[in-house]
Amino acid sequence: MSETAVKGQRFTGSTRPPKTYEKKRVCAQKGCTTTLSQYNRRDWCYAHAPTKYPRLRGRIVKHDD
Repeated sequence: MSETAVKGQRFTGSTRPPKTYEKKRVCAQKGCTTTLSQYNRRDWCYAHAPTKYPRLRGRIVKHDD
């Protein structure tokens, strides 16, 4: 039985650090004292963030009724 070696490449991830925002920010909602993460680009915490709907792709099929 012959042995085969599997050779791979080293993972070379991104060299750029993640984008950060101002530290010690607080949610923009009046009365909310939630401290936002330095990686959160929004001005609101998860509970008060406005709803964002995803962009739907595809076509609309018309029904013959």
